[in-house]
Amino acid sequence: MTDRHYRDVPGCPVEVTLDLIDGRWKGVVLHHLLESGCLRFNELHRRLPGITQRLLTKQLRELEGAGLVDRKIYAEVPPRVEYRLTEEGESLRPLINLAEAWGKGRMTRKSTVG
Repeated sequence: MTDRHYRDVPGCPVEVTLDLIDGRWKGVVLHHLLESGCLRFNELHRRLPGITQRLLTKQLRELEGAGLVDRKIYAEVPPRVEYRLTEEGESLRPLINLAEAWGKGRMTRKSTVG
């Protein structure tokens, strides 16, 4: 995903936003990084039951390519890689918090409808 892609979107800001956080996992990754500040790959993987390492790597690379996540590699054995949000990624906090609140409400509404 590149900045070129965003310029090709014909004038819909919602589409631009959803394109950045599309799919099942990107929003969840952002949520955990907002909550924790900084996570190593395996810590993040443990918080996302059901995602493969390969898919998590792909999602993180896309978020990094979009400028939302920063990856820091430490020259250690074994290598240590940490992920944190960039300032641009941090700017999604209100949206992710709203999605969390709406999701909690939805879960409550669904559990009370019987």
